[in-house]
Amino acid sequence: RNLQLLDDLVMEKELAVQTTSDMLSACRLRSKMLAKQLDHVDMEIEREEEAGNVAAVSRLQAMSSRLCTELEREKEQELRLALTQKQSLLELWQIESEQGKYNTLREQLQKDEEELQMQYQEEREVRIWKEKITALQAEGTRRTREKREEEAQKKCKERNKKLLEDARRNHEKAVCFLRQSMARIHEKNAKEEVKAQEHMERRIQAVLSLKTSITSNRERLQTLQTLNKAKALEAKKEEMKMREAILAEGGNVIREMFLHKRQQENEKKKEAFRELQKSRKMEIVSRILRERAPIHKQRKSQSPAKAIKPRGKLVDPLVQIIFSCIFKTCALAPQPWHSPSASSLAGEGSAPLGESSESRAQDGESSDEDTERDKTLLVPEFPGLWSRECDLHKVPKAEDPTRLAIRAMRKQMAEKKPEALQTGILHKQTVPGQEHKGCAFHSKPSCIHFKDFDVGQTYKKKIILTNASYTVNYCRLVGMSEWLKDSISVHFDPPGKMSSGMSCEFLVTFKPMINEGLEGAVMFMAQTGPFSVPLKCTVKTCILALDKELIDFGSLVVGETISRPISLTNSGALGATFK
Repeated sequence: RNLQLLDDLVMEKELAVQTTSDMLSACRLRSKMLAKQLDHVDMEIEREEEAGNVAAVSRLQAMSSRLCTELEREKEQELRLALTQKQSLLELWQIESEQGKYNTLREQLQKDEEELQMQYQEEREVRIWKEKITALQAEGTRRTREKREEEAQKKCKERNKKLLEDARRNHEKAVCFLRQSMARIHEKNAKEEVKAQEHMERRIQAVLSLKTSITSNRERLQTLQTLNKAKALEAKKEEMKMREAILAEGGNVIREMFLHKRQQENEKKKEAFRELQKSRKMEIVSRILRERAPIHKQRKSQSPAKAIKPRGKLVDPLVQIIFSCIFKTCALAPQPWHSPSASSLAGEGSAPLGESSESRAQDGESSDEDTERDKTLLVPEFPGLWSRECDLHKVPKAEDPTRLAIRAMRKQMAEKKPEALQTGILHKQTVPGQEHKGCAFHSKPSCIHFKDFDVGQTYKKKIILTNASYTVNYCRLVGMSEWLKDSISVHFDPPGKMSSGMSCEFLVTFKPMINEGLEGAVMFMAQTGPFSVPLKCTVKTCILALDKELIDFGSLVVGETISRPISLTNSGALGATFK
């Protein structure tokens, strides 16, 4: 590497010497040209002086001064280039002398390179010999693989011959079976054709009977249309009679007719609803009987003994389930629309209202009888949860024993802490010349505030506690206000001893059950004493505010109209109406 570096330096210096010599020759050539130009200008000046041309003389003198300065500059550059050429030649001679010192090393290096080339040649020959051996081995493996492939091909040919013979035999058997099956299919097709002809004959007879029934139905429809027309005429006549009677009594014809039509519509709806209710009952009973039939079969096969009531009557749970389902469907079914009460209409003294009240009384009596009958059937043998009204909000929750134990431990610690404070067990935070006063931990934020909450939602906030005392301190959770325990939960992992300025986190979860504001505190215990973080939960409120306290119209002219806009803003989360 050093020899190569010296060779590179020699080449660089030779190149530098060559470039400086080229520049020096160019500089000398320029100086010769400038000298010739200066001589020419001097001759021109003498000629113009003899001619007496002052302007040309002054111009030529300026040119000669400029050429003189350029000539001096070129001479200076020539001197500099000559010096650089001498210096570069000196450096080149020094490097060549230095290079001559390493001639022995260069010869040694050439010998080493020749030896290395010989070594590479030997390694190459060895590698070629090994490759020849591996090629011979590969050739042997290839020949053995070819022999194995030839044997496998022979075995495959023999196997194919056997398969062809088996296929030929199977084909002959299949042809025999196919002939038999084709014969059976032909017989089946003949039978189906006979059946299709019989079916077509039946369809033709059905079409003929349909034609006859259509003709008879046309006659019936005509008779029904005539009957409907007669009924409509009778209804119109009754309506006219009713109107005449109402007019004779001096009543409101339009109102009475409207009430009469509404009553008829309600009666139709009642009938339709009763029919729908009966069909639902039948569907539910049939479905339950269908579902319970296999269960009854299993019970009969397992235990043939019949269950007996304590009163001496047979108990069938299936009947109880059926009637309870019917009762639920009746209770959940939509109520029909009720017309105005008979008492309000009776005050007007109209005849149709009396008839409607009588019909309603009859319907009420029949419905009372049905409900009494259903009640007798729906009484269960054993009273259960369905016989008691239960309020979900008042059901006490079973508390976890671990929580009860933790709560008892907290109460004991809260009772012991005032004694410790009285006896002076708590340590004071002191440093040389200073004693810490106030709260040992600062919370961020300083107040835990849940604003504008919705009942049933879950809200979480992360609070950071920072040790603001002068020395190492610790912190642990004591509890919270009693009225917060139902809706607030705190997750806090005690971090152990904390240096001054260190911080820890705890998570507060708020799940409101009622829409009411809460205020309290989360209590902690430190080495210097107890401290607490205030907690506040505020409901959604409407906060209305005007942008102006005083409406100032200024000075006015009589008859002038001036308007001033006022904006009312609701900055709260609850909407509000205003006047």
